Amino acid sequence: MLIDSHCHLDFPDFAPDLDGTVERARAAGVGLMLTIGTKLREFPGVLAIAERYPDVWCSVGVHPHEAAEEGDVTTDHLIELARHPKVVGFGETGLDFYYEHSPREAQTRSFRAHIAAARETGLPLIVHTRDAEPETADILAEEMAKGPFTGLLHCFSSSRTLAEKAVALGFHISLSGIVTFKKSDDLRMTASRVPLDKLLVETDAPYLAPVPMRGKRNEPAFVAHTAALLAETMGISAEALATATSANFLRLFTKVRPVAPA
Repeated sequence: MLIDSHCHLDFPDFAPDLDGTVERARAAGVGLMLTIGTKLREFPGVLAIAERYPDVWCSVGVHPHEAAEEGDVTTDHLIELARHPKVVGFGETGLDFYYEHSPREAQTRSFRAHIAAARETGLPLIVHTRDAEPETADILAEEMAKGPFTGLLHCFSSSRTLAEKAVALGFHISLSGIVTFKKSDDLRMTASRVPLDKLLVETDAPYLAPVPMRGKRNEPAFVAHTAALLAETMGISAEALATATSANFLRLFTKVRPVAPA
């Protein structure tokens, strides 16, 4: 079984064929999917999808791009929304200084509120970081010193240094289709050095379709291509990679319950 640890099934790209998207994922051996919250005002739609399918779970959170528009995100509100049995983590949250759609201060406040929710509940944090490696690492270390929490760096495409710092804090590293791209030699080298028990795979669908699906709308079924390339990079079988990454996911996302095959 494979698990797509990060997709966006509530995005309009999937609306015309959501049932087909989920069925194709199942046919490709994807046993579970985690659809990710990016805006609190759109969270009901994310949750509705998780409630609709037994093998889809969800997170609640505010993407750093939305930090300003969403206003002051409170830890208490995040925790309240996470009481639902299908909500299994917080995010995606973090820092994005590439686009800076929201001021850095707003992103940082939101990030810390999500971290506090993760610490208080024990649910994992789903971190987005782009062009903000030092700041992300510093905040994670500062907050970890206040009390432990768990989480992952999603769609990882950053440096080996950040990967090592995250793993040292107990975080997981989630690889997307980017790892299959022709120019991703450095990322593949970094991935090969991440401990197997800290790796996850994801699509970030509908974005970043992996080779050989580049140019198409990404979907959870395509995580199989990313997993196959990652297994080759790690020098292990595809089956071993699937077993390890699925076990890692279930150990991290403790509210998730595997679905028995139909």
